[in-house]
Amino acid sequence: MTKNITFLGIETSCDETAAAVIRENDKGTADILSNIVSSQFSEHERFGGVVPELAARAHLENIEYIINRALEKSRTSLSQIDGIAATAGPGLVVCLTIGLNFGKSIAKFSNKPFMGVNHLEGHALSVGLQTKIKFPYLLLLISGGHTQFLIVEEVNKYKQLGTTIDDALGEAFDKTAKMLDLGYPGGPNVEKFSNFGDKHFFKLPEPIINKAGCNLSFAGLKTAVLRESKKINGDQKMKYNLAASFQNTVNKILYKKTKIAIEMFKEKTKSKNPKLVVAGGVAANKSIRKNLFNLSKEIKFETVYPDAKFCGDNAAMIAWAGIKRFNRKLSNNANISARSRWPLDEKAPYLKGPGLKL
Repeated sequence: MTKNITFLGIETSCDETAAAVIRENDKGTADILSNIVSSQFSEHERFGGVVPELAARAHLENIEYIINRALEKSRTSLSQIDGIAATAGPGLVVCLTIGLNFGKSIAKFSNKPFMGVNHLEGHALSVGLQTKIKFPYLLLLISGGHTQFLIVEEVNKYKQLGTTIDDALGEAFDKTAKMLDLGYPGGPNVEKFSNFGDKHFFKLPEPIINKAGCNLSFAGLKTAVLRESKKINGDQKMKYNLAASFQNTVNKILYKKTKIAIEMFKEKTKSKNPKLVVAGGVAANKSIRKNLFNLSKEIKFETVYPDAKFCGDNAAMIAWAGIKRFNRKLSNNANISARSRWPLDEKAPYLKGPGLKL
């Protein structure tokens, strides 16, 4: 009988200190023995965003406790762990280095395999923690730092169909919250206060909506929000209207671009029953989920989401990616260094910067 592999996962790519113990099960999904996430909300709230030096200090202060807590809650000792996985990138290097070095040290001390995991691969595979899903599938990755459509062909094999040419969607949400003084964390607050506003009040731009395939752009939308925010003089109702109009515009953009991405996916994979996985922190947004559900009914495809607790940064998805890579005998990369940028599709063009033509 084949042993079910157990991994300790560590995540410190930004402002969450996280550790988890995950064991694969006979159903092809995971038994989540522990999943501990320590938020740094209070450290960064007064700045309205993440301060890298403060985040790194908080990781250093908390990580040993968080790892020990994950092991204790899972009732698993290091001797029962088959391998260690830690996020190696992309992210803030000062933060990544802390989790990465702790993971390497534990692996060295306990003589276990070590996997430096791509944070984006963690998101790409996170749906498999609770749902057995076959390759290939289309991934819409929407987070604070990334917005991409990718074909997930297999573990470690990805093909980018489209990406943001400027701001990530999560960044646009956070900046909108900051411009409207809706508080931190920005994304969830924009969603919350949108419920009190008229989503049709402001007519906002939908950049590159009719060109560039399923590439996306949010910088022009963000600029329009800034322009309108300066006109409303702190009027609370108008703030809510602008937040709702911003979110509605985002949904219109995602509706159109996802529709294009689905057709591209079907053409490239010859799939007649496409599946769309939506992952990353912004995938927890209920308005976006409803919007894409409506699209799936219109053009007949299945949409699958990780549980909301696995959409944001967490170590369960890192441990799961580690297990998946370990089972495929992908490298035990104990010498890997932290990387600020690490695309899933290394061959995809880098679509950012001045002079970009679409």
